[in-house]
Amino acid sequence: MNATLSRIEHWTGLNPVLMIFAIFIPIAIILELTHASPILILLTSAASIIPLAAMIGEGTESLAEKVGERAGGLLNATLGNAAELIIAIVALRQGLIELVLASITGSILGNLLLVLGLSLLVGGIKHGVQRFNRANAGIDATLLVLSVFALAIPSFFNIKLEPDFRSVEFLSIGASIAILAMYGLTILYSFTSKTLEADPQAREAHAPEGWTTTHALIILVVAVGFIALLSEFLVGAVEPVTEALGLSEFFLGIILIPLVGNAAEHFVAVQVAMKNKMDLSLGIAIGSSLQIALFVAPALVFISLALGNPMPLEFTSYEILAVAAASIIAAFVSLDGKSNWLEGAMLLVLYVILAVAFFFL
Repeated sequence: MNATLSRIEHWTGLNPVLMIFAIFIPIAIILELTHASPILILLTSAASIIPLAAMIGEGTESLAEKVGERAGGLLNATLGNAAELIIAIVALRQGLIELVLASITGSILGNLLLVLGLSLLVGGIKHGVQRFNRANAGIDATLLVLSVFALAIPSFFNIKLEPDFRSVEFLSIGASIAILAMYGLTILYSFTSKTLEADPQAREAHAPEGWTTTHALIILVVAVGFIALLSEFLVGAVEPVTEALGLSEFFLGIILIPLVGNAAEHFVAVQVAMKNKMDLSLGIAIGSSLQIALFVAPALVFISLALGNPMPLEFTSYEILAVAAASIIAAFVSLDGKSNWLEGAMLLVLYVILAVAFFFL
């Protein structure tokens, strides 16, 4: 039995906890084929995407290790949020634009408040005051605040431009081009700058051992295929579930979808914080937020145009306020190069307050 589990763990890269979640993959498929309760379909589909997202992360890390540091960094940056991107594309195909916009906000909030908060809390409880590289954290914090305000600008100007939807669309496209250019510059800077210090523990925490390039590619193809299928189930159940439970599409997008797409990565961030590897933990929490703001959000604007359901970069004032506050607070937490459990608890409290507030919107 142990030998079988070890072989499965080696082949998939999943730890025993994530293997348990993998059981929901066939269950979700069976429930969908038998037209079971939409609530059960949504919950099982969400649970089954978690191990598949972890497999994408493992496959990406394995390939990144083989193609070299620079190409590997670009590969990680591109596929880091593949699961959430796939879910968003499926939702855009079905015209659920509010769900997609809310998931962008929820991803940033989840990473900055929930994941970073848990990491600081458990790491601080176990190790007391933890230290990390101030130079890296400072650059990421500045870029984070800048990216959040870059996303917010179209939302404020759209209030004046509406109902001229053509101008709104052009503003979103122009802003998306500028944000993607900024993303490209950050990747270029990370490749060329000598001021950034690499974290030698990153490969230790992520890269699976003994995987060939073919193995990694197979894992990626299989995981992406299943995520695309299960995302169809998940998104298809959203409207029936919101009607049955009285929940809003917005609330599911801002809380559930981000947790599903990033759960495996969130687990890693907390896990390495417990090992006192705070540079890596902060890199995961803040880096994932940067990928959402600088790559996923503007990319979805162009993808939505191709799908025939244009999505403007237009967030509510409540979302802008929440994300701006989270980014500024996360920046303050990271700028001094050290953290403690109280800072983590404060971030978690803010996340809970926001979750409760968004429930009533």
